[in-house]
Amino acid sequence: MPGGAKPESRVAEIILLVEDDPADAALITRAFERTGVENAIRRVKDGEEALGYLTGAGAFADRKQHPVPAVILLDLNLPRFNGYQLMIWLRMQPELKCIPVVVLTESRDSDSINRAYDAGANSYLVKPGDAEEIVRMVDMVRQYWMSLNEPPRISLRHEI
Repeated sequence: MPGGAKPESRVAEIILLVEDDPADAALITRAFERTGVENAIRRVKDGEEALGYLTGAGAFADRKQHPVPAVILLDLNLPRFNGYQLMIWLRMQPELKCIPVVVLTESRDSDSINRAYDAGANSYLVKPGDAEEIVRMVDMVRQYWMSLNEPPRISLRHEI
């Protein structure tokens, strides 16, 4: 689009942040704000809450308030239902399996990286320790996943 403007439908898309650490979640959210992201960011604190959000269960039943996300930013080390388990579950859901998952974690370990891709990650990013580097990383995530990338067209036919 001229001038780099985004189509309205892209601005309305949701980013689901699955992060148990409040400090990391605040840092990532502030970084998105600083980069000028217009997409709403919904945060859930663990894998079980993410399941509820993605299935539209309980507190997340209103799909107008809690729409299916365009992309999921996922920490791997979550309580109760970890990021690997969430990705494996997600990839088995016919209506949701195409949602891109960007892993945001602290581990550079080869086993963790390979395990994440095996579980269905679309991207694996290591969280930088510096706030300015986080802003730079988040801006690249925003540019690619919310502007350049064409997301899957998801339509829910029935309750999951």
